[in-house]
Amino acid sequence: MASMPAEKPETRPYHHGDLRSALLAAAERTLRDKGTAASLSLRELARDIGVSHAAPGRHFKDKQALLNALALVGYDRLAEVLEAADDPGLPLQDRLTTLARAYLGFAIDNAELLELMYARKHEPDAAEQIGVATDRTVGALERAVVAAAQQRGEIVDGDPEHLTLVVGAALHGLASFAITGKFTTEAAMGAVPELVHHLLYGLKPR
Repeated sequence: MASMPAEKPETRPYHHGDLRSALLAAAERTLRDKGTAASLSLRELARDIGVSHAAPGRHFKDKQALLNALALVGYDRLAEVLEAADDPGLPLQDRLTTLARAYLGFAIDNAELLELMYARKHEPDAAEQIGVATDRTVGALERAVVAAAQQRGEIVDGDPEHLTLVVGAALHGLASFAITGKFTTEAAMGAVPELVHHLLYGLKPR
């Protein structure tokens, strides 16, 4: 009886010029294409970028570690978008409108990544980094906009963290309508000024 031919050894290279960045970029492409983090596989990502299946282990001990790192990439990108859009010299309503549009644009363009960022499955090792990243985005809005406006008497007293959550929930809801097709992107962007106005002044007739 003829013996079976020996399995061919791994022929893909172990090294890569910037393996960590390549893996994160490939993971984000897969996330955009397939829509869920469940579709990601370190082995498949390694194959896609042409390295051995063991190579990703040099940077990510498992899939969750990769997802944590990708979430941090998202937070860094969101922070850059908000920081670039912010203009502290604007009146409060105009400033909030500008920031809201910047957030909405990011949310629509990065829907799958944003879902990953807001997931609550980050392992303990990444919790501190995620906390810092959240503080750079949501925390900055809370301190620089909401709490500062309270000090100037422009919005009601109360827990600034809670008020920031209300603003964020409204914006994320509008983004969800656009992402799911209930609104076009243009309609969602056009609705931002009215949304901000109602957040600041409420719906009750005056």
